[in-house]
Amino acid sequence: MADMVDWGLAVSTATRLVRPGPEVSREEAREAVAELRRHAASSEQHVRAFTGMGSPSGGTPVLVVDRPGWIKANVAGFRTIITPLTERMQARRADIPGSAALGVVGGKVTGLEVGMLLAFMSSRVLGQYETFAPAEIPADLSGLDEAHPTPPGRLLLVVPNIVQVERELEVNPQDFRLWVCLHEETHRTQFTAVPWLRDHIEGEIQTFLAETDVDPATLLERLREAIGSLPGGGWPGSDEEAGGLGGSLIDVVQSPAQRAVLGRLTAVMSLLEGHADVVMDGVGPQVVPSVEEIREKFQQRRAKGAGRLDQLLRRLLGLDAKLRQYQDGAVFVRAVVDAVGMEGFNRVWTSPNTLPTKEEIHDPAAWVARIHK
Repeated sequence: MADMVDWGLAVSTATRLVRPGPEVSREEAREAVAELRRHAASSEQHVRAFTGMGSPSGGTPVLVVDRPGWIKANVAGFRTIITPLTERMQARRADIPGSAALGVVGGKVTGLEVGMLLAFMSSRVLGQYETFAPAEIPADLSGLDEAHPTPPGRLLLVVPNIVQVERELEVNPQDFRLWVCLHEETHRTQFTAVPWLRDHIEGEIQTFLAETDVDPATLLERLREAIGSLPGGGWPGSDEEAGGLGGSLIDVVQSPAQRAVLGRLTAVMSLLEGHADVVMDGVGPQVVPSVEEIREKFQQRRAKGAGRLDQLLRRLLGLDAKLRQYQDGAVFVRAVVDAVGMEGFNRVWTSPNTLPTKEEIHDPAAWVARIHK
């Protein structure tokens, strides 16, 4: 039976639509790649010293990639994480007449949609710890004749995007590259120093997917009801300040059970993103001479986004929620460290039960009271 998503088409669509990166000479490109590799290596030592977390990352590699490379890596990760859902949907429609033909068509449509999304995202991501890298990259995504193995977890640094942003901000390239590496290396440290974290997040994602209503008619009806219940037909959470563009497409099709899972996932992602920001700022003044200038300019860039269309897409896709995760998580981490020190904060990594709840992210004192009672 045809796959629910034509992943090869997703890759080809995204790589065809992706914007070209900034113009750089071959020598400039080689220099940027080499420098990012050096900074990634030195960042690991800085992050571990500042946080007191774990041992060296060992076998998790650092990959300095271009935009198509980031696309292929993420398609492989998506394919891995949603396979249980696609298998369940395939099994459900197996006995439906004509489902095979519909599956081929549906897989191609979804492949196009995924490809368009990845093309949009590929010019915006500076770096990423790929938590759910598959055990091996499938042949249809790797460009090789057969699948090849890959270690669990890997750090991706998207060199054209880093070069583009450092030019836009007019900051020192060497300082900016190290600053970015400090943030991304913190994510690698989080997952290599906390062995249960990856399985916990994957379990939450699979719980979320297991609650997905796979009946397209029900899904469409829920979408219509959500839109119809809103004042003026706007999106959930819309307000004047946001220009009437609130909420994301994901918000309107969730079941109550999914919203509960998403609340837990939001809390842990806020913790991870906020922690990375705090570490980046904590280490930065010691090793990045122009960190204050970089931080100020980067925050301004984050806040204003790009053009109107870009802002609309960011809101509909839920990307504005990620910005709030940085802000809320950083406030939580700083408040806890101020109250109980870094060692006291690190009790957050003890088990899933010591992670902050969504409510505690906004009330750090409540987490301190629960964990340090």
